[in-house]
Amino acid sequence: MKTSAFIIFFTVVLVIYGLVNSYIFIRGLQAIPAGSIWRPWYVAGFWFIASTFVLARIMERLYPCGFTGVITWIGSFWLAFMLYFILVALLIDFARIINYFFHIFPPSFYIDYQRTKLILLFTSMALVTLTVTAGFINARTPRIRKLELQVGKVVGGEKTLNIVMASDIHLGTIIAKRKANRLVSTINGLHPDIVLFAGDVVDEDLAPVIKNNLGADLTRISAKLGVYAITGNHEYIGGVEPAVKYMQEHGITVLRDTAVLVDQRFYLVGREDRDRPRFSGNKRKGLAEIMQQVNLSYPVILMDHQPFNLERSAEQGVDLQLSGHTHHGQLWPFNHITNAIYEISTGYKLIGKTHFYVSTGFGTWGPPVRLGNRPEIVQILMKFE
Repeated sequence: MKTSAFIIFFTVVLVIYGLVNSYIFIRGLQAIPAGSIWRPWYVAGFWFIASTFVLARIMERLYPCGFTGVITWIGSFWLAFMLYFILVALLIDFARIINYFFHIFPPSFYIDYQRTKLILLFTSMALVTLTVTAGFINARTPRIRKLELQVGKVVGGEKTLNIVMASDIHLGTIIAKRKANRLVSTINGLHPDIVLFAGDVVDEDLAPVIKNNLGADLTRISAKLGVYAITGNHEYIGGVEPAVKYMQEHGITVLRDTAVLVDQRFYLVGREDRDRPRFSGNKRKGLAEIMQQVNLSYPVILMDHQPFNLERSAEQGVDLQLSGHTHHGQLWPFNHITNAIYEISTGYKLIGKTHFYVSTGFGTWGPPVRLGNRPEIVQILMKFE
């Protein structure tokens, strides 16, 4: 990404982040009585916590250490708290507007208005804390999604292929040793023929991945036909070449706008991430150009991180496309936004003769919290005629 474009993007994000936090701060401060000894503590505590996410993104690159990890965790959780605090505040303010015109609040609401505001503040904090806690537990309990697909092509050798696929792992400070171990043990327990990582294997910064030696966990994956991956937008955000080099050094074959014939039975096609031009200035190859390497009498499996322009895959004779990226919104109500943006925000769809699956992902970006969807590892049993 060009420096000027990055500065503009970062400035816009920072302004929005500041405005949202300011709104939450003001609404909370109004509930604390003037002159209360808790006001200074609220002011200092709120702005410290609100600043941790931005501070962590800077410190991860400049000075990765234990304290940076703590700041990263606090800042990441705050993103989820911030979302649900703003929703609660807006809901309360909407109710106040309705009350202004229709007087829906009972008279007792105003008898001790300061006490009422405190009750609303503590009730809101309790509800948001319970919501984020539930989302944190949900994010730590991935499911195994199983599919059986039929492909009408004759192959030599075994007539079935056991694929285990995961996307959006986001290895780093938040998705670290414990989650990586769980990923590997779950994959191995499914006895895959081949393992496919559909982008965003690492998060934006490679330093915590190296520091925690997470690559060593990935080398323990057992699949007789190997482990393959593609780049996602987060590999490009953090620096694609070091990320690809790290994965390849730890037993993962990264496909970058290329196709390989695997086991003389099927083709595996891997595309560069759609955001490659934005971050590197270089275009990715068109799918039609990549497919020139492919003999369509063989089954064709395509990995493309972002599920856009699905009809092109169907037109090119792809039998199965695997994608991720969407997280299905990760936090409700963002799933409604991803449903509007993508033809498939999550799950399976058949278009023509092409099977598509978009995964919600294994890890998380930002807050280690999921609401409205489950993290997953996908097992696909592909049967050939």
